[in-house]
Order: sequence, then C-alpha cells, then structure tokens
Amino acid sequence: MAEIQANAFMRRVGIPLAYILLRFYLTLIRIRVVNEDPLLNHLKKGGKGIAAIWHQRFFGAIGYAKKFSTLAPSLIISQSRDGELISQMVSRFGFRPIRGSSSRGGKEALAAIVQDLSQNQAAVHAVDGPLGPKGVVKAGLIRMAQLSQAAIFLVYISIDRAWILHSWDRFLIPKPFSRMLVRWSDPIFVQREMDPETFEALRLEVEDKMTRGHAQDDHNWGWVKPL
Repeated sequence: MAEIQANAFMRRVGIPLAYILLRFYLTLIRIRVVNEDPLLNHLKKGGKGIAAIWHQRFFGAIGYAKKFSTLAPSLIISQSRDGELISQMVSRFGFRPIRGSSSRGGKEALAAIVQDLSQNQAAVHAVDGPLGPKGVVKAGLIRMAQLSQAAIFLVYISIDRAWILHSWDRFLIPKPFSRMLVRWSDPIFVQREMDPETFEALRLEVEDKMTRGHAQDDHNWGWVKPL
C-alpha cells in the first residue's frame, strides 16, 4: 500500500514539479545549433529520421528537443522502475517512450520502434545505452535504420562546462549558464539488404564519426582529456 501511495504521489506531484524545475534549469543553458537544415529539409520532404546520440550527453539537449515535439519522436526507455519515471518525464517534453532496452526487452523494443517509424517520422536513439560499453555504437541503430529505411542523423552534443558523474559513461550534466553546441551530421542512408561484413563496416564507420565528431567539438571548448 505504501508503495502504491508513493507511486501515486510521484505521478501527481513529483513528476510535474520535477518537470517545472528541469524546464527552468534548461533555460540557463545557452545552445547553439549547427547544420540543422539537412534534417529539417529531409523531414519537410516526408523523410524519416533517427537522431543518434551518446547516452552520456542527452541531458542538456532535452530543452532543444522540445522544438521537435510536434513530431513526437519515439524513444526507447528502460523497463526498470526508474525507467517508468523517466518515461513520464520525457513524455512531457514531447517524446513518445517505447519501453525496453538492449538488456531487457531489446528485440521487442526494436520491433516496436520500427513499427512506430512506419507511421511516424522521427525517433531518437542512444546508440550506446543504457549500460554501454561507453563509446560503442551498438548494432541496434543500424538494424533500426535498415528495417525502417529512416536516415540516420548523428547528433554531436558538446558543452563548455559540465559536472561529470562517476557512472559507466561519465554522464554529463551542464552547469548553469554553460554553453552547448548541438551539431547535426548530414543524413546517412542504410541499404535494406547488407551482408554481415557491410553491416559491421557501417557500424564501425558510424562509431568512428561519433567519436571523432565529439572529440573535435570538445577540443574546441578546451577539454584536453576525452570526456
């Protein structure tokens, strides 16, 4: 009974209050966006897109993602208890959560998001989440694009000042009044049919681009060691 009451309290009070506080906090981050036009043009033409991000870096860009709330991008969220709270929160920012992860319900979540992309235009995918290893693009991203025929858009998110948590991915929380750069790649189109060698070569290419792109932007902020 106590657990039911606590969950009800979180839904009625905790989540709405946390949303208000987070919205305010995110207004303190100054965001500059680069190379957004290829994505917008692709979507205007009716194309489908998957925004590929590192799990480490999505937090500070949640406010910017509100811009795309009319598309209601789908997003895979863990089936854990914490995932339920996160699911309720991201829904308020315009995402449509799909429950599952690479460790729990992965196949079902992949099938659900591919089905979702057959009827909607956009999805966001943490390519190394939720448990890593850090900096490794998992095969799910390529498979998702292959089955849905949605273009992949890599999202490079870098911050000039951030707290770095002691998590598996060294999760970044932007400090108040920090500056953030959100840089989009040009679209990456995935063939519907690929042999295993071609599939793996593309996965490694995407991983290399994600690694190099973030390292370049981090270096421009003055970060010496890899984040």
